[in-house]
Amino acid sequence: MDTAALDSLTVFRNLIAGRSEDADAGQTLAALSPSDGTAFGTIPRSGVAEIDRAVRAARHAFETTWCRFTAIERGRLLMKLGEAILARTDELGALESLDTGKPISQGRADIVATARYFEYYGSAADKLHGETIPFLNGYTVAVVRDPHGVTGHIVPWNYPSQIFGRSVGASLACGNTCVVKPAEDAGLTLLRIAELALEVGFPEGVLNIVFGLGAEAGAALTAHPDINYISFTGSPEVGTLVQKAAAENHIGCTLELGGKSPQIVFADADLDAAMPVLVKAILQNGGQTCSAGSRVLLERPIYDQVAAELARRFAATKAGPHEQDLDLGAMVTAKQQARVKAFVAEAEAAGIPVLAQGQVVGNAPAGGFYVQPTLFAPVPRETKLAREEVFGPVLSLMPFEDEADAIALANGTDYGLVAGIWTGNTNRSMRVARAMRCGQVFVNGFGAAGGIELPFGGVKKSGHGREKGFEALYEFSASKTIVLNHG
Repeated sequence: MDTAALDSLTVFRNLIAGRSEDADAGQTLAALSPSDGTAFGTIPRSGVAEIDRAVRAARHAFETTWCRFTAIERGRLLMKLGEAILARTDELGALESLDTGKPISQGRADIVATARYFEYYGSAADKLHGETIPFLNGYTVAVVRDPHGVTGHIVPWNYPSQIFGRSVGASLACGNTCVVKPAEDAGLTLLRIAELALEVGFPEGVLNIVFGLGAEAGAALTAHPDINYISFTGSPEVGTLVQKAAAENHIGCTLELGGKSPQIVFADADLDAAMPVLVKAILQNGGQTCSAGSRVLLERPIYDQVAAELARRFAATKAGPHEQDLDLGAMVTAKQQARVKAFVAEAEAAGIPVLAQGQVVGNAPAGGFYVQPTLFAPVPRETKLAREEVFGPVLSLMPFEDEADAIALANGTDYGLVAGIWTGNTNRSMRVARAMRCGQVFVNGFGAAGGIELPFGGVKKSGHGREKGFEALYEFSASKTIVLNHG
């Protein structure tokens, strides 16, 4: 980083024990705007020492201050934080959009959803009940839920604020304290939200933010011996490393690792209702969504009709700078842009037809990380494009013959996160939904993990554990059985 340029950049710092800190070595990383590729700020390049200090601060807060708060009091603070976030939707939405490259309306929507997470878990904090178990005469047995202690959170760059809200909100509601490592590519809203937490009354050290590279700060966090639980969202490859680190310390982890989510469209579906959803489910956030509907499976009799309409809609889509609020913005980094372009080029080289492509607007800055939305059809079943996650605005159309074929095709990847089913036959919708090997199924709709209240997570290489909804509270707490002999 050219230190001569620092005066013109916003300097973002870690937040540890309520204090703003630079990295010990003074090293920084550039915060780039995906829309034009230029730096607008710096973040600390932290490592083992900063992570250790944050974990110690979180442990101290857990044992001395946060443990004194009742569930009702924790809930009230979470609700206040939700209100503070919502009151700053424009400010935080603009930062989220600048940092990630997503259209400004999507950035604001993410902030509204983040506020809802804190509202939801604030109202749920005092409703995590235990139970009693009938046992021997003269005994009363109670099962209570205890917080793990200090939880570590590695938050990705695609939905920084939302994923922060769904994991940190649930963890704090249970009585844990948190150390958060945002993605080095985007995650500045997390710092601002943590500052708001202090403003509304959270004790120092309850919520700590440490920036840095995944291989340095992230690895230090997952390997730290005083972390009691880990929440990670990212790639299956890094998820494996996180799980190994957790195993070394004999702690649990929640892993959400990506997907290749199908949308199955039967011939009796309401196509007018389905069409805009099929397009949005892959273009939202530029396709950089783990649960993006990246495969559309079409029953043979409607294949040509639907393919033609999707091609028309795709050809009209536009990518451009976040402030123009178009269908999609830039990819988050030049590396991600190159990855998506490589997928497209490889598919074309393999002879898979491009049915339609959208546009990058003419006034998009040359340094921005843009790719054209691309529709491939028909995509052969055993190809890389059909089976692997692109994480970009690339949609595959694939025909199927009947219900059994649709189920086999939908389940025929290593992932299992979300599925969509479009049909007018209620019996079929339930049969197919029950047959899906994934964590969420939408019938005649597709939420792309939507719904703060809905448990979310995957199977197979999409990970394990559940976030969102009330079920997340069980991930961030542990049961304790108390056996009382009273004669």
